[in-house]
Amino acid sequence: MEPVDPPVYFELGWAILSTIGLVNFFYGLMVLGIIGFAPVCLVPIIVSGCGALASGLCYVAFYGDYSTTSRVVASAFADMAWLIQEAGLSFYSYIILTRVLQGYRRTIFMAIFWTMIVIVAASKLSILACRVRYILGDMQSESLPRIIARLHTGYFIGIATVECVSAFFLLNQLGSARKTSKAAELQGKNIFGYLMRSTELRLTLLAFVGVLRTITYNFQDTAQSAASPMNQLDRFAATLEIMFPVMMYIDVLASRLVFAKTSDSRRNYTMSMGLANCQPFNGPYGIDIERNRCSIAHIEHHDKQGATILSSQKRQDAMYESFTCPTLPTATLVPHPRNRSSGSLIEIVDAKISER
Repeated sequence: MEPVDPPVYFELGWAILSTIGLVNFFYGLMVLGIIGFAPVCLVPIIVSGCGALASGLCYVAFYGDYSTTSRVVASAFADMAWLIQEAGLSFYSYIILTRVLQGYRRTIFMAIFWTMIVIVAASKLSILACRVRYILGDMQSESLPRIIARLHTGYFIGIATVECVSAFFLLNQLGSARKTSKAAELQGKNIFGYLMRSTELRLTLLAFVGVLRTITYNFQDTAQSAASPMNQLDRFAATLEIMFPVMMYIDVLASRLVFAKTSDSRRNYTMSMGLANCQPFNGPYGIDIERNRCSIAHIEHHDKQGATILSSQKRQDAMYESFTCPTLPTATLVPHPRNRSSGSLIEIVDAKISER
């Protein structure tokens, strides 16, 4: 019997998945350069890199013509990278929810999250040990593949549970926000735009991907071949997983855009309300600085006679940046209802991080 040549790397689906993960990794670095350092942005970057590494090492472990030692090392590192890639997607929601939830709700969420993460990690380490044993000399064993398949069932159920729990708390947060905002009055096509601008709905899609992967993996014939329809559907679900970081990048950029628009609305509203409440006074600029009706950053120039001159442009910039009024504290300002924009949970996260 003639030896069978190993398949070419880029003829396999794993090569395509590895390429997608690698491209997403570099996309993440570009996004990080645009918005600056943000903890939530590190999650898609890390999971994309691990997904690219795991899919590439899968070829070395199960398809290529390599030594037993190389295959064992590749299989072990691939399983660890898959653990980070598949379970790590949920940490995007975790970072947001731990900064938004309070009291017993936060405690319940963290308890469920970390309990399931420990179960998922234990399942993956057991899979790693079984695969190493399988490669080292027990290739003909019929029990090991069945054990690995059952461990994978618990592994993917654990991941799907984490994602569904995160989705529940995210949607609950979305419902609470709608009840306390003018967005609750939206109807028709406007409600679609409101939902598309929400971080909660975008991240809830991850629960659908996790449940789909759990179902498709349990019905496939073999993990290393995509010959049957269920195997191909499982590869489709795996592709959705490795593509999901793109959704996270969209969420980060969209949230920053909404945050910028909301900040402009607050600033404009502050200016209009502050000017409306200021009383004329025969001060140097018609503003009662002595009585703290309004305050302007002092950008002063002195002419030859010692008179104070404030250029119109600098004066406008000063009012724009440091305008305050005691009747309307800036710490509690909100946009005018007509200018209110649907926010995102990432805005809250950014605000809490900046406070620290």
